[in-house]
Amino acid sequence: MNDMTVPPCSVLLIDDEAMAEDLIGYHLSRQQGIRLRYHDRADDAVALCQQTEATVVLVDLRMPGADGFDVIGMLRAAPETEQVPIILLSSEDDADIKARAFALGANDYLVKWPDARELEARIRYHSAAYQARRQRDAAFLELRQREEELRASQAALHQSQKMEAIGQLTGGVAHDFNNVLQIIGGNLQLVKMMGGVNPQGMTRIDNALAGVERGARLAQHLLAFARRQPLQSTVVALEPVLANMDDMLRRVLGPRALVVADIAPQLWNTEVDIGQLNNAILNLAINARDAMNGEGTLTIRARNLPAGSPLPDHHGDSGADYVLIEIADTGQGMPEEVRLRAFEPFFTTKPTGQGTGLGLSMAYGFVKQSGGEIALQSTPGAGTCVQICLRRSLGKPTALPTTTTQPLSGGAETILVVEDEEAVRDATVGLLAALGYNVLSSADAEQAARLIEEGAHIDLLFSDVIMPGKVSSLELSRLVQRKLPKAQVLFTSGYAEGVLAHDGKLPPGVHLLHKPYTAEVLSARIRHLLRRGVPATAA
Repeated sequence: MNDMTVPPCSVLLIDDEAMAEDLIGYHLSRQQGIRLRYHDRADDAVALCQQTEATVVLVDLRMPGADGFDVIGMLRAAPETEQVPIILLSSEDDADIKARAFALGANDYLVKWPDARELEARIRYHSAAYQARRQRDAAFLELRQREEELRASQAALHQSQKMEAIGQLTGGVAHDFNNVLQIIGGNLQLVKMMGGVNPQGMTRIDNALAGVERGARLAQHLLAFARRQPLQSTVVALEPVLANMDDMLRRVLGPRALVVADIAPQLWNTEVDIGQLNNAILNLAINARDAMNGEGTLTIRARNLPAGSPLPDHHGDSGADYVLIEIADTGQGMPEEVRLRAFEPFFTTKPTGQGTGLGLSMAYGFVKQSGGEIALQSTPGAGTCVQICLRRSLGKPTALPTTTTQPLSGGAETILVVEDEEAVRDATVGLLAALGYNVLSSADAEQAARLIEEGAHIDLLFSDVIMPGKVSSLELSRLVQRKLPKAQVLFTSGYAEGVLAHDGKLPPGVHLLHKPYTAEVLSARIRHLLRRGVPATAA
């Protein structure tokens, strides 16, 4: 026999007579790959088997106290030793005793004292079979684990693909919806500017415009989920921003809820659209309020997450520095089947009329578009925690702009309106004309380019971003800047994903007005650009 090809054996011998160790050990100790351990007490069989890492147990049948049958019972009853081979040694060559031994779980039965070569062969056989079985079980366990990991990966991929498909659909719907809202809102504002409407009619117009504004917010949420909304990202110091949200969150939650801020000192900066971040946290706070029925504790936590730290929800280890923001509530929590669908747009467990199902989906889209990660942990009866990871920025914080409402103002300059949607174009031309501007219009960029090539002078190009035709809006803007270097360029779009925005962000110097826009916002943006007297930059 070539012992080198046989796996090593660890043999535990239990016998009350020390002579057994001499008789058996004399031969086995001379064989390569066999290690023998002897003990005279059967009561400790399970512990001894584990300590010696036995691959075979030899046990005498007749011993004072616990005998060989008892040892078989003890080893088979313990999960750690239930598979270890047992060879029962006995001076009795009795069929009934053998049958009982095998019934209790013995693997072999030898009459004392067997030939040394036969004993060695049986030990090696049983030991090899036991180790092969352990290797097989370990392989099956690893296979099951990998199958579970594969199923989890496939489920995550399926969920990601589903979210992406929903995102593409919602982005397209929001784009068309914004155009419809612009037609409605533009014409209502034009009627309002024309005058001659009685007070009751003006109230109706204002109510309709409020509905347009609500629809615009809905479309904004859809675009945020679809990651089709260009972000006005700046470097932000998060510590004061989050600390200053206390008052707003208290007003949202109501007097019976408690707001706790746990902001770590020396929080890193991040590059983010601060308006969208505020909206995301506000929507999460509204969800928390509803989950807590207006009473409970909302905790907003923030801390630095150095590179190499584990990201939430099994996203792996972070390869860069992040800032972690957590919004946790003490509400009713979510079951697992609800948690898995929580980020889907329009998915909600609230009663009809009490929620759009867009709060979490908007936060999801915004964080993903910002290059971060978002996760949701929830336990029924224990509350929910939304975790947002935003990449660290080494830049210096930018002063946050202040917004003021500007009254309607016009001018005598010439504006070229380029819009393929006829109803949108007509309403926009009417608004600008009512403000006193000289307005030219084109149905597409190719027609507008011919006007410029033929010598038309304009002070500002107001162009939709996505239009059919051979000439794109970007090519048109470059032509205008080449022919009329002092002219300004203002883009407008329901969404501009992949055209103006790069990685979800607008390049510096590119000006975009989101649809639907009001007459006040349109007039303010145009006057601001025309007063600058500095050419705008094309993307």
